[in-house]
Amino acid sequence: MFRRLGRTLTVTVFLMSLLAPLINRTAITSFLRPITRQATVRAMHIQSIPMWEGTGNNYAYLVTDDQSKEAVIIDPANPPEVLPVLKEKSDSGAIKLSKIINTHHHHDHAGGNVEILKSFPLPIIGGKDCSKVTETPSHTSTFNIGSIKVTALHTPCHTQDSICFFFEDGSDKAVFTGDTLFIGGCGRFFEGNAAEMHKALNETLAGLPDDTKVYPGHEYTKGNVLFAKKVLDNDAAIRKLEEYSNANKETQGKFTIGDEKQHNVFMRVNDPDIQQLVGEDQPVEVMRTLRQMKDRS
Repeated sequence: MFRRLGRTLTVTVFLMSLLAPLINRTAITSFLRPITRQATVRAMHIQSIPMWEGTGNNYAYLVTDDQSKEAVIIDPANPPEVLPVLKEKSDSGAIKLSKIINTHHHHDHAGGNVEILKSFPLPIIGGKDCSKVTETPSHTSTFNIGSIKVTALHTPCHTQDSICFFFEDGSDKAVFTGDTLFIGGCGRFFEGNAAEMHKALNETLAGLPDDTKVYPGHEYTKGNVLFAKKVLDNDAAIRKLEEYSNANKETQGKFTIGDEKQHNVFMRVNDPDIQQLVGEDQPVEVMRTLRQMKDRS
């Protein structure tokens, strides 16, 4: 009996000695293997709120940080169309509204502030002439909405207090341009001049990453395409924009700064064909003449 037990122990020890290196390697390998986690997707959520459809064709924008639920409302000019959205989202816990943002002081962008404040008494970030404004950020200054970084870009011309707001959340980028830059067009020079609009479009906004999505203050794309075709009748980029705008009611957020450099004639002031058409070769003069042509169209 003891002899059999001894043989069993000997075999067991022998087998363990053979397996020990494998066991140790497996344990060490498992210990050293890097722990992998699914990458957290960071993406701001942008909801367009159309206002005055068929007349002004404005947009307000509700931007939410998906992680913290902190949110801002941009240009909520028509409270009857905006407040139901804000109240439903706030009451359900989908958003935590923290700020009101205005791109400029015109009534169809900042005219809803007084009424919005009755339901949401919050800070108003915007140009110095905006109704009830509490803070005017300096050019290129930044603030945060949850994980979203916001940069204020002063773009005086349409109004002297015009500010575009550049939002970044990871690789996701968007710019809210008010009445400075439209899809395929630009705003009227109500309080400024061609030099200011040239700087706003072709220096400040053109300096943003090409993949930045553009969210303007109005849906004016179809009219802008008609004018662009008068300037460049056989341009591939303009035809592409025309096809999209004919097939879609809304164009906000569907095109980027890179796209605007291709199909927006106001951002192509160095194009020889456009310069030849307008009879000017200096960018500011090309901008001035294009705007005069558009105003008359």
